[in-house]
Amino acid sequence: MSAARPERIALVTGGAGFIGSHLVDRLVAEGYRVRVLDDFSSGSERNLAPARAAVELIRGDLCDPATVERAVAGCELVFHEAAVPSVPRSVAEPIRTNRVNIDGTLLLLETARQAGVRRLVFAASSAAYGDAPTLPKVENMPPMPLSPYGLQKYAGEAYCQLYNQLYGFETVALRYFNIYGPRQNPKSEYAAVIPRFVTACLAGEPPHIYGDGEQTRDFTYVADAVQANWLAAFAPKAPGLVINVAGGKRVSLNQLFAAVKKATGARVEPVYEPGRAGDVRDSLADLTRAREALGYEPAVSLDEGIARTIESFRS
Repeated sequence: MSAARPERIALVTGGAGFIGSHLVDRLVAEGYRVRVLDDFSSGSERNLAPARAAVELIRGDLCDPATVERAVAGCELVFHEAAVPSVPRSVAEPIRTNRVNIDGTLLLLETARQAGVRRLVFAASSAAYGDAPTLPKVENMPPMPLSPYGLQKYAGEAYCQLYNQLYGFETVALRYFNIYGPRQNPKSEYAAVIPRFVTACLAGEPPHIYGDGEQTRDFTYVADAVQANWLAAFAPKAPGLVINVAGGKRVSLNQLFAAVKKATGARVEPVYEPGRAGDVRDSLADLTRAREALGYEPAVSLDEGIARTIESFRS
């Protein structure tokens, strides 16, 4: 696919965050004028440094109508990455996270539709599947979220599908499975497992594992998630669909720790803590729909992704 014309504008909500900033880099490289809407509750201007000269930054609240109207004006594409992306935080703060993750998503959908945006790509979550025992997870399985976050993300993708069916507004919901990579914040109280393992091992400190470590996840390198977003913005079969985005392999947290320990050369062992409310036991994605609708194929292996992540944290 040829590079987009420079006059095309794309909005990335949450564009100063982990996944959003990588998506910003890709869009700039493809020739888009990129607008970022972020309240910096979790994002960082450092994440935007590689593309800052090409980015129009709007500091503001996803739930403020005037701010969202300004953000979507003139845009061809909207990539909705903004959220409070934490299961534990949603358990602790269900009302606040509901406001951002559901109310903010609905406001963005309606404002983008009214503004004539061509397509919106939504960052959904595998948390919608909950703890259904069936593996791999297929998009037509009944949702069984275990946390407010999982329910909120499911509501967002349901709104996306409704807007596609009811109004003819093109939407695609990508169900992310455990995205990791450079720029992921290891210092947050709710940090994801890979940056926690990497930073602990680099510091020679024992990481904490919640549960017995035999719970499994399907880890996805951030560049693969960005590629899925790019494909979702143009694929003719994608509108109206919910699509898994994953690495396509099942790895236990104990296996993950062993891989990070080996790659860092650390001499530490994990400390096991009680499991956390809302956490699912096992996760593995079926990628059939992603391959058929998007032409998506994960390109970065877990070992390579861990090596790249470690290098970025070291530097």
